[in-house]
Amino acid sequence: MTGGPAPVGPLYPGYFADPFVLRHAGRYYAYGTGRVVEGRVFEVLASDDLEHWTSCGGALLPLDEEPRDYWAPEVAEHGGTFFMYYSVGEGDRGHHLRVATAPHPTGPFRDLGLNLSPEEPFAIDPHPFRTASGEWFLYFARDDLSGERPGTVLAAAPLHDMTRLGEVRTVLRASGDWQRYQAERAMPHYGGVFDWHTLEGPFVLERGGTFHLLYSGGAWIGETYGVGHATAPHPLGPFQEPQPGAAVLRSGRGLIGPGHASVTQRGDQDHLVFHAWDAAHTMRQLHVAPLSWASGRPVAVVP
Repeated sequence: MTGGPAPVGPLYPGYFADPFVLRHAGRYYAYGTGRVVEGRVFEVLASDDLEHWTSCGGALLPLDEEPRDYWAPEVAEHGGTFFMYYSVGEGDRGHHLRVATAPHPTGPFRDLGLNLSPEEPFAIDPHPFRTASGEWFLYFARDDLSGERPGTVLAAAPLHDMTRLGEVRTVLRASGDWQRYQAERAMPHYGGVFDWHTLEGPFVLERGGTFHLLYSGGAWIGETYGVGHATAPHPLGPFQEPQPGAAVLRSGRGLIGPGHASVTQRGDQDHLVFHAWDAAHTMRQLHVAPLSWASGRPVAVVP
């Protein structure tokens, strides 16, 4: 990716939603929701330049033979071991956070048999984050019926020994109509109908003592889906949005419903890795765009 802004994509022909990129030993490894490859869930892609990607097969050995939905993997390396955080459940119900380990970024990852969110009725999109001082935190999305805009909010907790969560606290709630998932959404498992709002896909960066929280808001199935931004002086908040709305990335310029982003670097340039729908709206695919901080906040540079 030289000679100007990176091509946005799609950079891989297959279904590859919720992309997360880990940089390790000079290579990039992307993990996404989607295909089961040779009996393993979460396809892994590898690249030397963030632009050309090849499949390394599936990453995670399934928990069992029962049909389940495995969503949004992210991987962190600590002490020579690779830890994969993900959720498993059935559709929009009963998802819990889990962790698996492997000796190599491509796996095979084996689940450790731990439910990291046993008290949550619905928890997805785990994001492990290490501060410059070496502390680990886990961010994720969880359902919360309280407040003026009930729905899925962002939460965080200290991450102990990479496998145990400390006290969980909500760090960001929906604040605008653009984050509405569905009006009058029937949620019988919660006993009612709600004007449902959704925040999901958290990703955190630390810059000059400020913590920048990127997240996706709205309905992932539609064009209102996009990436917002909030800041805080501490990993656990309080987070505030310097500019409301999908200020980092939104539909337009050939992109449909872009979101669930992660950030990686090529040289000293940040790049936003995200998914967007194909023109037929049949699959979400891998995209990459440079991330500009010229305005003091992150904005994806989309040609």
